[in-house]
Amino acid sequence: MEEGTKTKKTIYIGGIGDEVDEALILETFSTFGDIIEVQIPPAPTNPSNPNDVKHRGFAFVTYSSSADAQDAIDNMDLNELNGRVLRVNLARPMKGPLQPQGNRAIWESEEWLQKYAKPLDQSGGAALRAKTRASSGAPSDGGGAQEDEDGMEE
Repeated sequence: MEEGTKTKKTIYIGGIGDEVDEALILETFSTFGDIIEVQIPPAPTNPSNPNDVKHRGFAFVTYSSSADAQDAIDNMDLNELNGRVLRVNLARPMKGPLQPQGNRAIWESEEWLQKYAKPLDQSGGAALRAKTRASSGAPSDGGGAQEDEDGMEE
């Protein structure tokens, strides 16, 4: 099955309550056609209570035909399920690849460092620092402590 075809047969169901499970989704949405798959993505588990498995408040249902998926959207969007209003529309593919490293600074990755980082003597930083020291009259060897004290007085 092509990815584009699968997307048009898969619907997104948002706003489901914590008590809703795959069986209830299957029971509710099977009236619109043959369901191939029901997915309810799990929420990250709480380390202090690993037996407490919750979902993220949405589900995906894949139908055997795109007409069945459209019927489900037309009939269930903005309807209630267990006291919660559902948002039902065609599922869209995720934007961009997931970052497996999470929220880390880009320069913490080895690939970025190898591509963009230069050694200090090639980056111009060492030459600029030596030039600055020479123009200020500070000695270039071992004068770091004196330079720090001068910086404090300003």
